[in-house]
Amino acid sequence: MLGFRYIKASPSTYLIQYKNGKAIREGSGLAFWYFAPHASLVSVPMESVDAPFMFQEVSSDFQVVTVQGQVTYRVAAPATLVSLMNFTLKPDGAYMSDDHVKLPQRVVNAVQVQLRSVLQGQTLQQLLQGSDHLVQVVRQGLQRPDGLPSLGLELVNLSILAVKPTPETARALEAHVREQILKQADDATYVRRNAAIEQERSIKENELNTEIAVEAKKRQIREAQLEAERSVLAKRQAIQDEEMAGKIALEEKNKGLTSLRATNAQTEADAKAYGVSAIMKAVHGIDAKVLQALLVGQADPSALIAQAFQGLAENAERIGELNISPDLLQQLTQSRPRPAKA
Repeated sequence: MLGFRYIKASPSTYLIQYKNGKAIREGSGLAFWYFAPHASLVSVPMESVDAPFMFQEVSSDFQVVTVQGQVTYRVAAPATLVSLMNFTLKPDGAYMSDDHVKLPQRVVNAVQVQLRSVLQGQTLQQLLQGSDHLVQVVRQGLQRPDGLPSLGLELVNLSILAVKPTPETARALEAHVREQILKQADDATYVRRNAAIEQERSIKENELNTEIAVEAKKRQIREAQLEAERSVLAKRQAIQDEEMAGKIALEEKNKGLTSLRATNAQTEADAKAYGVSAIMKAVHGIDAKVLQALLVGQADPSALIAQAFQGLAENAERIGELNISPDLLQQLTQSRPRPAKA
């Protein structure tokens, strides 16, 4: 239609219309008619773009490392970007150059430059263990003015998905780590066994201490029993000593009593002997028959009969026949009551 055309951009597309080298219209989501022979249109996509990357670098200990990740960016300054790269549209709506295809690669190259500076300053083990630090350093490098902002871009996200060594190095590291894990397992086993031994030793010590305490208590009980027995024996000995002292005192008293009785008996015997001696002196020289006659009146009838039988016995050769009646023998054998002592 006489060179006029209509264009409508999406809200995520930044559209710039140039005429005679000057931008006369620009913005996101524009829709307008333009005269194609005199106009030049530039279309810059504003949506975020995910650019995966994977490349190999060398660490500070000369180990080849494969880094895999993804960078997400978006256009923040379309004017800056179109001044560096060609995003001009053809009349049919296609790009005149392939700069829009090269842009993700340029971003990936910027990421690789930042990663190389970091990887060359760290060892392989540090890289494998510190991916978060690696992301932080690269992010800061891309956000500097000479990074993505110099292209009019803004970093949305950066993620390191994997940091891998070569297969040979990985197997060597796996073997080393495996040995460390096995050593840690052995150490844990030794620690557990030592702990078990230590615990068993503590149990044995507690048992021995308990036995010692029990024996000490038994000894105390035995000592208390012996002390009680000794106290009982001491009291019993004291009682026996008191009994012995009482017996000794009683024997002393008996000894005095016996001595007194012996003295009294001797005195009484001396008195009787003196009386008999006096009587003997009195009757000395008197005929025995006279004495017998004197005693007839005072003698007991049985004594008189006995004296008579004694006389008969003395003159038995002169007696021809002697008759004794049973009544006489019965009277002689009957005991006569003794007179009571005064």
